[in-house]
Amino acid sequence: MEMETVGIGFHFEDLPVGRKFRTIGRTVTEADIVNFVNCTGMVEVLFTNTEFLKRDSDIKGRLAPAALVYTFAEGLLVQATMQQTGYAFLNMQLDVKSPVFAGDTIHVECEVTEARRSRSKPGRGLVRTSNRVVKQDGTLALVYTPLRMMKCRQETA
Repeated sequence: MEMETVGIGFHFEDLPVGRKFRTIGRTVTEADIVNFVNCTGMVEVLFTNTEFLKRDSDIKGRLAPAALVYTFAEGLLVQATMQQTGYAFLNMQLDVKSPVFAGDTIHVECEVTEARRSRSKPGRGLVRTSNRVVKQDGTLALVYTPLRMMKCRQETA
C-alpha cells in the first residue's frame, strides 16, 4: 500500500471562482518584529525606537511593519495551499488597512476571484485571490490580490 503524503497544496481544479477558506492564526511577537527589521534593514524609527512612538508618533505600541504582516500571511497560505502546486507569483495589489502590533494574532481569509487555464503553459492555471488579513478582534489589517500560476492535475480540461 502506498503511503499518502499530506500537506500538498491545492491544484488549479481545487480553486474555482467563489471558493472561500481561511488559514490558521499566527501571533506576531516582539522577536518577530526585531528579527524582521534587522534581517531586512528596515530600521525606521517606527520599528526601532519605542520612545519615538511614545512621544512623537500617532501610532502607539510595538508596531509590526506591513511587509512583515504580508509575509506572515503568505507563509500561512503557502503552508496550507501551495506546497508542490504553486509555480509562480505573478503580481498583486496590496492595501494596508490598519496597524498590527506585537501580540496581535492574524489569519488570512481567502476568496478565489479569477481562475483560468494558462494559454501559454500547458498544465498550468492562473488563479487570483482576494486575501484579507484579519486580526483577532476582527479588524482588517491588509487586503491583497495575488495572481499565481498553479499546477493543474490534468494537462487539458
